[in-house]
Amino acid sequence: MSFTDPQSITIAGTAISLPRTSVGDNESTYSSSDGLTQLSASHTYGKRTRRVLRIDTAKIAPDVFEPSENVKLSMSLYMVFDLPPVGYTNTDVMAVYNGFKTVYTATSDAMITKLVGGES
Repeated sequence: MSFTDPQSITIAGTAISLPRTSVGDNESTYSSSDGLTQLSASHTYGKRTRRVLRIDTAKIAPDVFEPSENVKLSMSLYMVFDLPPVGYTNTDVMAVYNGFKTVYTATSDAMITKLVGGES
């Protein structure tokens, strides 16, 4: 089952529409019309169950070494739930997620700001 189509994300104050561009067994992808932003959700099953939500984004910017030329720069950000096949209910998982979210969003996302700055 797929998420609502289209998805939307706002980056730096700009809303980006992400219509569904791919659906497969246990995965879906949503992509911007310019191809620079992509949201994907996937699930793998085995000894562990992995559920991944991922955003890949890119921008065109001047090359650091050749400022007269532009290059495509990209980054990814993803969240992984790594679970045993049995033993954790959706309620259990959401309780852990909500606790984790509270930690990383506290004090205006201070932990993420520090992480991005290289702190641990």
